[in-house]
Amino acid sequence: MIQPLFLFLEMIVQFHSSVLFVKNMEKSRAFYCDILKQEIETDFGNNIMLKGGLSIWEIQESHELHRTFYKKDVSNSSMELYFETENMNKVIELIHQFNIPKHHELVEESWGQRTIRIYDPDRNLVEIGEKLEVFIQRMYKEGMSIEEIMKKTGVPKPMIEKSVIW
Repeated sequence: MIQPLFLFLEMIVQFHSSVLFVKNMEKSRAFYCDILKQEIETDFGNNIMLKGGLSIWEIQESHELHRTFYKKDVSNSSMELYFETENMNKVIELIHQFNIPKHHELVEESWGQRTIRIYDPDRNLVEIGEKLEVFIQRMYKEGMSIEEIMKKTGVPKPMIEKSVIW
């Protein structure tokens, strides 16, 4: 019985965006737009849509969600927002400059990418990682061969070759 319902929904329901419910729009706007440099596509005041597909919504007290759902006082540990950068050093500098709470310091993942996880003003987990091309170039400049990079990252050889001449 679920299969026909799923097929029906698949025809009429399309993913639009992810929404973060926030307690303070100004703090969240500053975090995502001023610090993470995300651009606003549409601004409805208490609801902004960012160009990358993320929406931020400050729920008004009169809204049903405010009464029934939005009682979040702890960090959201079931999901994270992922962003990429070409300049991890600048990201680290901004995190320190704005005293952004960190989940962990800068680490190098087992596949070679440097990442850091921080919290937004509502304690949503935000990961910032090096772009694929950036960490492949870094490993190549550090003396790793294309074959060694392939083994460490799992990235196919043509993508690595394209990245090292990028």
